[in-house]
Parts: sequence; structure tokens; C-alpha cells
Amino acid sequence: MHIFEIFSIIGTVAFAMSGAFVAMEEEYDILGVLVLGLVTAFGGGIVRNVLIGVPVTTLWGQGDLIMLAVMSVLVAFVLPMPWVRRWKRTEVLFDAIGLSAFAIQGALYATDMKHPMSAVLVAAVLTGIGGGIIRDLLAGRKPLVLRDEIYAVWAMLAGLAVGMGWFVSTWELILLFAAVVFFRMLSVHYKWKLPRRSLTTGDIYIGTEAKPKPKSSSERAIVQDQTP
Repeated sequence: MHIFEIFSIIGTVAFAMSGAFVAMEEEYDILGVLVLGLVTAFGGGIVRNVLIGVPVTTLWGQGDLIMLAVMSVLVAFVLPMPWVRRWKRTEVLFDAIGLSAFAIQGALYATDMKHPMSAVLVAAVLTGIGGGIIRDLLAGRKPLVLRDEIYAVWAMLAGLAVGMGWFVSTWELILLFAAVVFFRMLSVHYKWKLPRRSLTTGDIYIGTEAKPKPKSSSERAIVQDQTP
């Protein structure tokens, strides 16, 4: 089995389960769980294909992966609730695994097509985060990539590593996969943040600094009155 196929399988299962757990948390019915699971598993790849010139219809040639995603979603749906609650605590891990696997898979896809580095980075990022963005939007959540967490950065770095030819062999790519998962989980554990600026105070917050609480309308009026 080619390393590309291995990452496709890992990413498909991880993102399908991630989508299913989010759907069940939002109390969707079985159809909604299936839709969210499949969209999470394949949404990023579809968006990537559109942007790098691959026909979207190639999706229908991935029957085995589609069946694998469906089975993963159904397994998540019928698991006993104690198992689901236990697995729900690992939702971030599933998302990190899917992010890493699909980012590397997307970068490999673009490099195999001899695309420039810019396209490799776009393919890595979109394949890694696209499904999660669609999942969160359909679930009525703010997408992870639009929060101040360090999320898409890991997909971009994975794409850069593949595009530069730093990781080529099977074992090197597996090492890269593990490294991306590790650093993503590390950033979650230590709450690493990208810089962000508050329109309320005008301050720029970096790292793990807490964001300011929103001011009431009266407090905002006082601040505006004091502004020269």
C-alpha cells in the first residue's frame, strides 16, 4: 500500500469520526450525522481539487474510502454512550490526526502533479482544514481556523516540509505525521495562541494572554467620551 493511501485512510476515519461526534453533540439525527461525517472527511479534498485543477468527479472513484467513512460514522453512532463520552474527550486528538494526515496527503498530491510551492501549501492547508471548516459551519460553530488557536499553521508547515523535499521516504513522512499531531496537541494543552487584537481596548494579545471581557454599552460610552 502506498503511503499516500495510508494517509488517506487515516484522515478519512479520523475526520469522519470527528464529524459524527460533533453532529451527535448537536443532537442531529442519523442522516445529519452521516452528512456531517462525510462532509468532514471529503470536504477539504473537494475544495483542494477545485483549486488545483483536478475534476471533482474523482471523488466517485474513491468508493472504498466513502464506504470506510460511512462505516466509521455508523460505528460512532451505535457506540454505547459511556464509550461515546470517553471518545468525545479525544475529539481534539481525532481532529489533529485528520489535520496531519490530510495536510500531508494534500501536499503529496500537489507535488505529484508538479505544482509550484504556493499550490503545495494551498493544497496542504485546504485538505487539512477544509473539511473541519465545513463541519463547524454546518454545526453552527465558529471554525477552529478562524479562532486564535494555532491550527492551520501546522498544516502549512507540513506542506512546506513536503514541498521542500525535507520528508520524502515512508518513514520520514510518518515521522512528519507524528510531529504535526504532537505539536497540534501541544498547542492545545498549553493554549498557544496567534496574536489577536481587541477592538474594545485596542490592545494586542500574544500567546496565552486572556482576552478582555466585552464591555457593556455604558462602559464603551465612557471610553469613547474619554477618547481625545
